[in-house]
Amino acid sequence: GRTQFKVVIKGLSPNEVTRIYTPLPLDRNDGTFLMRYRMYGSVMKGLKIEILYGDQHVARSPYILKGPVYHEYCDCPEEDPEGWQNIMSCPSQEPQITKDFISFPTIDLQRMLKEIPAKFSQTRGAIVHYTILDNHIYRRSLGKYTDFKMFSDEMFLSLARKVRLPDVEFYLNVGDWPVEYRKANDTPGPIPVISWCGSVDSRDIVLPTYDVTHSTLETLRGVTNDLLSIQGNTGPFWENKTERALFRGRDSREERLHLVKLSKENPELLDAGITGYFFFREKENDLGKVQLMGFFDFFKYKYQVNVDGTVAAYRFPYLLLGDSLILKQDSQYYEHFYNGLKPWKHYVPVKRNLEDLLEKIKWAKENDEEARKIAKEGQLIARELLQPHRFYCYYYKVLQEYAKRQASKPEIRDGMELVPQPDDRDSVCSCHRKKPLREDL
Repeated sequence: GRTQFKVVIKGLSPNEVTRIYTPLPLDRNDGTFLMRYRMYGSVMKGLKIEILYGDQHVARSPYILKGPVYHEYCDCPEEDPEGWQNIMSCPSQEPQITKDFISFPTIDLQRMLKEIPAKFSQTRGAIVHYTILDNHIYRRSLGKYTDFKMFSDEMFLSLARKVRLPDVEFYLNVGDWPVEYRKANDTPGPIPVISWCGSVDSRDIVLPTYDVTHSTLETLRGVTNDLLSIQGNTGPFWENKTERALFRGRDSREERLHLVKLSKENPELLDAGITGYFFFREKENDLGKVQLMGFFDFFKYKYQVNVDGTVAAYRFPYLLLGDSLILKQDSQYYEHFYNGLKPWKHYVPVKRNLEDLLEKIKWAKENDEEARKIAKEGQLIARELLQPHRFYCYYYKVLQEYAKRQASKPEIRDGMELVPQPDDRDSVCSCHRKKPLREDL
């Protein structure tokens, strides 16, 4: 159990003292443990990581992470992007990125400048216009619903602190729905809007959602559930889980209401409830409302039903990382990592109208070993695709591919403001990469 293991992380040099928060390791219930730590200061010499079982070092402990090692808010970008990608073990190809850019062999910034503000920034607009120049982030908001830009700001700033970004100018849709539905052979053709969610009939370029991005950046700081903490809280062992399918969520799609009806008729197979009414308030008296449920408690159930919300359900990555079988509704919507998933290998597909849901739950109950295997495969692929470094790699690759295709140079446009790096007064940060003076270049 996790209480047996102790991990001590400290500066390699006794002369360098910095605060490092190391909670207990997360027991993933399969013989592996996950260790998280957050630094509140940088060390130039490096880190010493001791893994102890009782008082004994485990395997090759102590491990040495050669310095310098910087904390999250240290602004010290690696000047060599290729070297940075190698150090980060970024994949050479991301199939979804390759697919997304097929429609855009060249990117006409002048056309976008004329068309996007007029087309998308009406009263319901949720577009943010960004320019990254000399590793500084500039932006202007187009439209009324752009509050979620705080999440994209946060990620672009974090990335710029780690690696020198290409000079790019782009438009990010911070709303729920994809927005570009024109095809490559339409006149005029599509323009490359970047979104958090894609669909089979849209041409938006997809980034990891604000939800998984924020969860990753705020691990051990400002979020309760993140993609790592889930992995240490996957409920009882498979054989001890409740043999029913679970759903909890808001009323953001009619199929969710249908789920509740199915649940009332088949309580031995399905436990589904609506936690809040917004779209179908008139249905509350008929269907009832249930209490919110702690996310870790979801995994007391063997089967999880994943149904779209307004777009793709952004809980899907979290559900995959648990230790339950996902019954996933067929959907036109997708997130950046869906390309790596296969039905019947990583999850069990369910028809859009849910007419075969009960049949699939019965199948899972009758084929327990197969169901368990699919649940495990889904968990393993999610652990690989949803590691923190993969998000940084993905964001960088999108910017890199976009920059290659720009037909003109990005500019800081009228109305743009600099998005400043956060003030770093709390922690010492002396970057060893001396930036060359202009005359030295």
